[in-house]
Amino acid sequence: MESSKARKIIGHGTWYDKMAFKIVEREKRLGRDLDLIRVECGVGASGIPHLGSIAEVARNYAVSLALKDQGYNSELIVFSDNMDGLRKVPAGMPESLEKHLGEPVTSVPDPFGCHGSFGEHMVDLLLDALDKLNIEYKFMSAIEAYKGGLLNGEIRQILMNAEQVGKIVYEETGQEKYLHVLPYFPVCASCGKIYTTKAYKFLPKENKVLYVCEGMEVKGKWIKGCGYEGEADYTRGEGKLAWKAGEFAARWKALKIKFEAYGKDLLTSVKVNDRVSREILGYEPPLHARYELFLDKSGKKISKSAGNIITPQLWLKYGSPQSLLLLMLKRFVGTRSISIMDVPRYMNELDELEDIYFGKIELKDEAEKIKLKGLYEYCWLLKPPSKPRIHVPYNVLTYLVKVAPKGREVDFIIKKLREYGYIRDLSDNIEDLERRVQYAQNWVNDFKEISETRVELRLEEANAIRYLIQRIRAEEEAEKIQGAIFEAARQNGLEPKEFFRKLYMILLGAPSGPRLGPYIVAMGRENVIEALESALATLEG
Repeated sequence: MESSKARKIIGHGTWYDKMAFKIVEREKRLGRDLDLIRVECGVGASGIPHLGSIAEVARNYAVSLALKDQGYNSELIVFSDNMDGLRKVPAGMPESLEKHLGEPVTSVPDPFGCHGSFGEHMVDLLLDALDKLNIEYKFMSAIEAYKGGLLNGEIRQILMNAEQVGKIVYEETGQEKYLHVLPYFPVCASCGKIYTTKAYKFLPKENKVLYVCEGMEVKGKWIKGCGYEGEADYTRGEGKLAWKAGEFAARWKALKIKFEAYGKDLLTSVKVNDRVSREILGYEPPLHARYELFLDKSGKKISKSAGNIITPQLWLKYGSPQSLLLLMLKRFVGTRSISIMDVPRYMNELDELEDIYFGKIELKDEAEKIKLKGLYEYCWLLKPPSKPRIHVPYNVLTYLVKVAPKGREVDFIIKKLREYGYIRDLSDNIEDLERRVQYAQNWVNDFKEISETRVELRLEEANAIRYLIQRIRAEEEAEKIQGAIFEAARQNGLEPKEFFRKLYMILLGAPSGPRLGPYIVAMGRENVIEALESALATLEG
């Protein structure tokens, strides 16, 4: 008889499967049709897309995939907020953009000169990253949505009930602004700015909003208006809803969105839009899930404007698409500090998941095994390979790249990997391995250092490593170095097996590997000494 614990496992046993099930059950209770379950993700176009931007899309897409896996038609809408104004010159961008503050990002010139506008450039970078990750989506542009009339009915309802919307905003956020102005930003017909306009009257018969371009404080900086007084026709896309006061809600209703995850920094905006959706538009808002944000290693939020971003394109220079998806999908809640130096760890972790998936690593906890196998499948967007690939710890590859003869690196590395036993069958497909070698080459070329895994050392282990460093300097023969490792362990009261495991973690980033004596000689004794000294420096620091 099936255990109660097993019966609770839904789909692939991950958070995404559970959320998909929850969405379906909720939609059934609401009596809404399940012909197409749309998941939405709003993305900005005001700066270079970073890992946080892509993670938001990836997580929403995983939910959409889970819905499909459970037998429902689902699609992911990637809605680009490309009508938003430029609020701040992002770090690293030319100061010439300063004069374009307040203008819609698709009206701002592209400082790189390769796209029609700043906004187009940023959207293209985002879509390029999604395509590299093989994420399937339906792209929607805010400019096209407004000009094409997609949101006309919702805009009208919101403007007709602007006073009530203003009260909702005030009750949820304490902000009084929308008690006095309409929740709509016309684009000034004179200066082209969007955030400098104040909409003060709605003319429902004419489908127009009256406004004055008087200026606005954005990000602590006053953006001056031109003083122009005019009218904007909302049915022609001459302005946009304030996203904090109804734009999300308008999109949800118009597109019949059933799920959208959001970052914790948007909590109050989502609360406002949920109420606008229910109380003004008469649409039960989508089910939400709130996720934490990525932080850099100093603990600061990763931000386009702050300039502390890691782009997906940079990650994919050193690691596979699946390693990046693992970073994004392995945990939904809880903040995480990330750095480009994390790439080797996630490449190795993906290999470990693959070993669990194909039964090379056995787990006693059945539920945990199902969940980790499910995570692996989502890293492959539910299209996992039919057999395991050749696994080589990232550190091994970076060492080999460092000592390989120039011009024939791949042949040298493959030969060494055969010697070490990583490649056992001549029929093994080495295509994936060649890609890994390229990642390692990029890593060594750019960082000029070997990325050793940070491990905690006890005093006895540190002393054993100090002794081993002396012996490696004195010995040239592989077998003598192998023997020195045993001596270092015994002299410091350590179990040789555990000491070997610690050395493997430092040098390879994995708990096991080839015989260390020959490996140390092949990698170059000075390279290995450098890695061991770095591990000691971490302890002493």
